[in-house]
Amino acid sequence: MARLSVVIITLNEADNIRDCLESVRWADEIVVLDSGSTDGTVSICREYTGQVHVNANWQGFGAQKNRALTHATGEWVLSLDADERVTGNLRAEIQAALREPGRVSAFEIPRLSVFCGREIRHGDWWPDYVARLFRRTAARFSDDIVHERLLFDGHPGRLVNPLSHLAYHSLDQLLEKLNRYTSAGARAMYQKGRRGGIGRALTHGLWSFVRAYLFRRGFLDGREGIILAVAGAQSSYYRYLKLMYLEQTIGTRIDDR
Repeated sequence: MARLSVVIITLNEADNIRDCLESVRWADEIVVLDSGSTDGTVSICREYTGQVHVNANWQGFGAQKNRALTHATGEWVLSLDADERVTGNLRAEIQAALREPGRVSAFEIPRLSVFCGREIRHGDWWPDYVARLFRRTAARFSDDIVHERLLFDGHPGRLVNPLSHLAYHSLDQLLEKLNRYTSAGARAMYQKGRRGGIGRALTHGLWSFVRAYLFRRGFLDGREGIILAVAGAQSSYYRYLKLMYLEQTIGTRIDDR
């Protein structure tokens, strides 16, 4: 079987990281790149691996994951977030795939997310395929600040067993992350030349809700389904509003020169 490196980036993940690391102790190598944690994350990681590095010069998720990749030595890489866990069934499937990977450069893995204690099996959250298992020399992450993508040639293979994702434990956690991610998302959209505005915010927000709650049957997830459909709509809505004000702010600075 090909040698496997697990790569994880962290920032103040003391509550999550131990279970994540426990789930991949079987890997040939674990690489952690921390962004300047102050809560004991680094100490916990050093219990599991000597490959713990710190780089607090944050330039976005894509850039940080690419930095972490430079420390990996395995032929194949499994990229994880601190709130994700590899189940026993997924471990067996990964090991089987690495024995006979064929010609593919990457594999997509379905991600099963848990929101406030409930597994979400509909809406925008399932099956949520993510490309995380890949040949180290054949792929890299995009430089996006948030919602980075794995870039590789060809079509990926697909695994069946899901990656467990403990997304949010509380509404406070969801709202705090929504605010941070919409701000980062607006900056990323601005860099790509996208345009904001109230009309765009309303249109994209409404479509996000209809898609998740009706077309993708989020209503089958009960109250959590409607909570997440509304949260998704808010995310789209505020991204476009923040982009509108970002355009206005930068335009005012240019006019004042």
